Amino acid sequence: MNKKTYFITGGGTGGHIYPAVAVADGLLKREDTEKIYYVGNPNNLEANIVKEKNYTFLPVMSSGMPRKACFELIKWACQMFIGWLKCLGYIKKYKPDVIFGTGGYVSAPILFAAMTMKVPFVMHDCDANPGLVTRQLAPFAKSISVAFDTEKGKLNNKNCHVNGNPIREQFSILTKDSARQALGLENKLTLCVMGGSQGAKKINEAAVQILKKLSQDMDLQVIFQTGKRNYDEVINALKSIYPDWEQNKNIILRPYFDNMTEVLKASDIAVSRAGSLSISELCASSIATIFIPYPYAAADHQRKNAKYMVENGAGIYLEDAETNAQKLLELIKSLTDNSEYLNKIQNNAHNMAKFNGVEKIIEQIEQCA
Repeated sequence: MNKKTYFITGGGTGGHIYPAVAVADGLLKREDTEKIYYVGNPNNLEANIVKEKNYTFLPVMSSGMPRKACFELIKWACQMFIGWLKCLGYIKKYKPDVIFGTGGYVSAPILFAAMTMKVPFVMHDCDANPGLVTRQLAPFAKSISVAFDTEKGKLNNKNCHVNGNPIREQFSILTKDSARQALGLENKLTLCVMGGSQGAKKINEAAVQILKKLSQDMDLQVIFQTGKRNYDEVINALKSIYPDWEQNKNIILRPYFDNMTEVLKASDIAVSRAGSLSISELCASSIATIFIPYPYAAADHQRKNAKYMVENGAGIYLEDAETNAQKLLELIKSLTDNSEYLNKIQNNAHNMAKFNGVEKIIEQIEQCA
């Protein structure tokens, strides 16, 4: 058997890393895979995640391109040039058959090196509006995978496939009952509040104010991910508002959950940012979500993602600037007080879920190999 070597790249944020890792894990299960190398920034989250995996991490320094002409732009260009040279060395040494990238600045040096060395590469873009690296390099890719059908017309590549985002296999296997049992929860209406691994200050502030009402008066089970940097602030605020919160079995509050699959599969309603990977996982969990997009996301992609979901009847939209305790409670109650409305959004979200993204992308990669 002619075994293949693959380079995987993508980093900076979970939305770039976890799809790349999901595809790498899928390729690793193939009998014809010889070796997988992950190319990323050693100072980013991807370096820590890859340490736990069965593939080798190849470090390349990279950063986002400054949007204005200044000294920082010259510094960035030098960094990119050095990164490109380093990647040329990696390709010459390890001879990958195909390179797979999930866009973003982290993937840029190795994809430019792939073009230089004429190594075929496949790209996946996870947002409703394709990122800068994907748009610029799409014409040179052997094939493109996108999460949303709205992306196809924005990319100059005829071999473009709508696959959804690669998500963990557990989303198609784990049941709601099993997820709730794993978290020690009862079989009743459950709300998840999350702002991503780093948390979201505006969401946290509003949720803290209404946590007692949600969990005690409305008898909702609430899973609250505060984000590591905001945890102490949330706890201090909660102690002043609801001193006995730890005695309430309806509340699970942590800075971060290692197994978000269990959290999402256990939930019926969510309050969330609008990162593309989060949206894919929320759909795979059939959750009715109140989307509060991060207003400073690159190219405003979170607003575009959230509005795409709302247009498809698969979510509720709330601006970050308009987020407060009263408004958030009102939107949550609009779902808890109207089961027909809740079920409609959940069903629409479920219908948008794509569980075979990893398999579809691997098919594209193997065709290139």
